[in-house]
Amino acid sequence: MDNMTFGKYIPGNSIIHRLDPRLKICAVFIFLISVFFDAGFIGYGILAIYVLLCSLVSKIKLSHILKAIKPMVFMMLFLMIFNIFLMKTGDVIIKIGSISIYSGALLQTAYIFIRLVLIITLTTLMTSTTKPLELTLAIESLLNPLKRFHFPVHELAMMISIALRFIPDLLDEAKRIMKAQASRGADFNEGSFMEKIKSIISLIIPLFISAFQRAEELANAMESRNYNPEATRTKYKVLTWTHLDTLSMLITLGVCCGVIIMSFM
Repeated sequence: MDNMTFGKYIPGNSIIHRLDPRLKICAVFIFLISVFFDAGFIGYGILAIYVLLCSLVSKIKLSHILKAIKPMVFMMLFLMIFNIFLMKTGDVIIKIGSISIYSGALLQTAYIFIRLVLIITLTTLMTSTTKPLELTLAIESLLNPLKRFHFPVHELAMMISIALRFIPDLLDEAKRIMKAQASRGADFNEGSFMEKIKSIISLIIPLFISAFQRAEELANAMESRNYNPEATRTKYKVLTWTHLDTLSMLITLGVCCGVIIMSFM
């Protein structure tokens, strides 16, 4: 549980912290589009330099980013093995009995690994340098034009805000329950497969009960304060777009568009 860093805001006063959250969301969205274009290792190298500079400017520790990548290692390995043994493009590099490993499979596997690392790193930087409330305001502001079509923008933004806010709390609650169950003899690391399933069930059921209790308490608190999502609401914090945000957006567009153009060359 200590390796889960998504949704955890790290206070700071770096340039990335001071950027408009709407810019960060748009930059991540543009980056996600560009990273799936096949621009070769040169293109991915340019994107990697962009992500590295963002991490250095944000002053987020490398250990924090590695903690975000660590839980995804198993999925990365699964995708890599899946591609290596099932894709049959390019020349045969290694032949083990009836199994052949092709150069195209290795290349595609490397691309997948690089893409996942870049995506996880940049999204971790966004959530680590942006408060959940600011993300909510940014999402609501970006989706504001949809109000003309009677889309529940405020309700969606509120749900996202609550989800982001409760992720760290639920992780802390799961950690507390694991320690309590371990003190009663539950073992989450050793034992047979069925014993591990029973141990996980002993964790999931109390966690679900705690989550529902928190949801009920939050609903009662909002109702007691006469919360009405359809009412006209004022904002304590107003988002402001500065020249630094414009410059950052131009740099992001320049890097990502350059990589996209390289993919067609």
